[in-house]
Amino acid sequence: MPEPQDADRLKALEAKIAALKTPVEVKDHSEEHYSQAQLAWRMVIELVAGLGIGFGIGYGLDTLFGTMPVFLVLFIFLGLAAGVQTMMRSAAEAQLKQQRAAQEKGDASGD
Repeated sequence: MPEPQDADRLKALEAKIAALKTPVEVKDHSEEHYSQAQLAWRMVIELVAGLGIGFGIGYGLDTLFGTMPVFLVLFIFLGLAAGVQTMMRSAAEAQLKQQRAAQEKGDASGD
């Protein structure tokens, strides 16, 4: 009698394993939903990261060459420019996503 039960349990186990082995669909970064607060924090972090990297490179070059404020100031401004450019790219990406959603909503309503 235990053999039919074991066969059923084995089939159930094989079905569970097969279900777990199916590939999971990975979402693209642009398909994720971001709230406005998350987008704002992302932009702030991008700006601060640009400034921090610029500061680090400038300080390192100034220490290496012994010209303290020259490269530090130059690379802080370059880091600021890179951070602002990255922020603008993120804002354009969010705006494009919002426009696409509005178009899809307008198409669905028959406008």
